[in-house]
Amino acid sequence: MPENKTKATQLSPEHYIAAIADEARRKDCEALLALMAKASKQPAVMWGTAIVGFGVHTYDLAGGKTGQICAVGFSSRKGDISLYGVTGHPGASALLAKLGTHTLGKGCLYVRRLTDVDLKVLATLVSQAVKSKHA
Repeated sequence: MPENKTKATQLSPEHYIAAIADEARRKDCEALLALMAKASKQPAVMWGTAIVGFGVHTYDLAGGKTGQICAVGFSSRKGDISLYGVTGHPGASALLAKLGTHTLGKGCLYVRRLTDVDLKVLATLVSQAVKSKHA
């Protein structure tokens, strides 16, 4: 079985965010860095070259193997900010209903800008997601 492509690296989350050309997006990502660090109680670590992650989630693979990815994280993408690992826990649906303007993908939550969402609800989503992965 091949190894995960996306692994924790020594790259700097702050440098990744500083390199975001769009000022509004950069400020949103700076705010997300602080929000997710506080809500997850974990330091920011780059996963690959474009995901700012917090904590580690180990999951089962076929054949008794395991994989690892950040417990929660985000990435500035072309059209939206992708948030990872925040939607699959018990209670997430009720929180998502209160979050504000967002879309969902397979395991991802997409927001255009942070002013579109309730930051307290987002922080709760993050903290509950991390707790559910360490239960």
